[in-house]
Amino acid sequence: MKKLTAEEIQNNWNTLMDIIKAHIGDDRRDNLLNMYDDFQDRMMFAPASAKADFHNAMPGGYVEHILHIISFSLEIKQLWEKNGAMINFTDEELVFAAMHHDLGKVGDLEHDYYVPQDSEWHRKNQGAIYKHNPSLQYMKVPDRGLWLLQHYGVKVTDKEYIGIKLTDGLYDDANTAYLKSYNPDFNLRSNMAYILHQADMMATHIEYDEWKRGGNIEETVNTKVPKTKDEQKKVENLKKQFDELFAN
Repeated sequence: MKKLTAEEIQNNWNTLMDIIKAHIGDDRRDNLLNMYDDFQDRMMFAPASAKADFHNAMPGGYVEHILHIISFSLEIKQLWEKNGAMINFTDEELVFAAMHHDLGKVGDLEHDYYVPQDSEWHRKNQGAIYKHNPSLQYMKVPDRGLWLLQHYGVKVTDKEYIGIKLTDGLYDDANTAYLKSYNPDFNLRSNMAYILHQADMMATHIEYDEWKRGGNIEETVNTKVPKTKDEQKKVENLKKQFDELFAN
């Protein structure tokens, strides 16, 4: 199974913070960073899914998945635009929606979304490394993510809201009314949700292929190696947490 090192987990987090500072406007950046500060420890180690043969079911898998989605979304948007598609949204809106399409997978204010699978049978026979936290109030992932954003006072545009809601496409029955309407007046007014869905599908399949090959693909996002003493100290502390996590 693919595993991320402590340095890779730290580097991915640093990259995500750099993206927020570079792409998110002043009017909501501080509130957004406050949310990430509160969830840093949990989010850095969160997996992207529960089973080994899904995608990125490993410590640090969530953040890596988010970085893939952001990178792929921007690339796919350029492809759509190059071929004549209407682009009536900003890069900030696209990056923001990509960044938060799975935010609900970090859980709520008190509970993780995923917890380690304690059934040896499920681990052995189903590859279930994690399971959904039974203590967590059920909500669909996009709904919980949008709730967290409003809890921290982070403003969301209508295009971002729809993009986050519809990233799973028709895999989520709740999206049918948006994506299978026969009334032209109800058609989506932006292509952003379609681009996000394509980026999500691309990322999950590539991450699955990585697991299947048992190795790492070439990085799709640029990361930086910690250079300052403070950053190096963070990595050392992270290594200890990382070792303890796998020991358990």
